[in-house]
Amino acid sequence: MRLLSALLIGLIFGAGIAVSGMIDPAKVLNFFDIAGTWDPSLAFVMAGALAVAIPGYRLVLAARAPRFAPGFQLPDTKRIDPALIGGSALFGVGWGIAGFCPGAALPALGLGLPDVVLFVAALMAGLLAARGLKRLGPPKPARG
Repeated sequence: MRLLSALLIGLIFGAGIAVSGMIDPAKVLNFFDIAGTWDPSLAFVMAGALAVAIPGYRLVLAARAPRFAPGFQLPDTKRIDPALIGGSALFGVGWGIAGFCPGAALPALGLGLPDVVLFVAALMAGLLAARGLKRLGPPKPARG
């Protein structure tokens, strides 16, 4: 049942991304082109997502536990550290350059376009590289 639930949620999310046009990188890139062909529709999509997510989180987190898991998987810290800032900046730069974020790229894979396949391959390589770097731990201080 847990897998079926995840599949259904993923299909709803992917359909929303597709219907909103966010699988088209030109639409996203036009949002960032304020001085040129600016398209504010991404802001409306984000506002609509927040209008659903904020009350949804309040409703869901009022329960003791999710239906198909022993507990919620929430961050255990609210600390803003260099890794969070660097990761956020890297995500934003990648999104601005490629016009894709992972949430839009995965549903767009269904189109079979080479750009999307290349983006998702680079995304997976980046995830594996980050996981490998995290296993190595923080850099050791240089001895003088």
